[in-house]
Amino acid sequence: MTLYPLPLEYILLSPLRGSGRGSSFIMIKLENIKKVFRTDVVETTALGGISLEVKDGEFVAIMGPSGCGKSTLLNILGLLDNPTEGHYWLDGVEVGGLRERQRTLTRRGQIGFVFQSFNLIDELTVEQNIELPLKYLGVPAAERKERVTEIMRRMAISHRANHYPQQLSGGQQQRVAIARAVVVKPKLVLADEPTGNLDTKNGKEVMDLLTQLNAEGTTVVMVTHSQRDAAYATRIINLLDGMVVEKTLL
Repeated sequence: MTLYPLPLEYILLSPLRGSGRGSSFIMIKLENIKKVFRTDVVETTALGGISLEVKDGEFVAIMGPSGCGKSTLLNILGLLDNPTEGHYWLDGVEVGGLRERQRTLTRRGQIGFVFQSFNLIDELTVEQNIELPLKYLGVPAAERKERVTEIMRRMAISHRANHYPQQLSGGQQQRVAIARAVVVKPKLVLADEPTGNLDTKNGKEVMDLLTQLNAEGTTVVMVTHSQRDAAYATRIINLLDGMVVEKTLL
């Protein structure tokens, strides 16, 4: 599964998140979300009226067969696209009808992305890839250095700081991608098949990292085909033909 291609600036994320909210705070609320794709000759309903909530601090897995609407839903959650109908509240703010410029600014302020294909910049070192979103946000150099050093330590990639993406294994590249996503502490991390290009060992390590981030308070929504990966979540939402058909607490 592939999200809409992102310009580099869209991967850049937020300043520090707020604190002091209980686990009952609703991070995501969807109400009757529909998405219809139209051309001159055909109309395709990708989402047929989805209503759901994700609490602050949850780890939710979205599952379903190919073509069920998972990627469309993730695009809407990530503010890469607007719904045709319905309402979407993110962190208590209605965002379903934002214009593209407003969506871009909101993404930077609240959402981090982890992609199946890593989306690292080949010409930049590990350290530079992780630092880049902080540069776009205008974080001072000394603070950038401190944050990047700390996140590399946590992700166990400090020894790879001066390496380039093509010099890393798939698991190491995904660690860098996760570090880049969370170095600015977003409220929400969206993961698109985060272990899809990894072997079992590296996949487990990536899932352990996402679980650790969630335990520290980050809300995680993950699209996956893997039952093994979904078992890390606290709740599974199953989609079929653009509709929620089952919700399972783990």
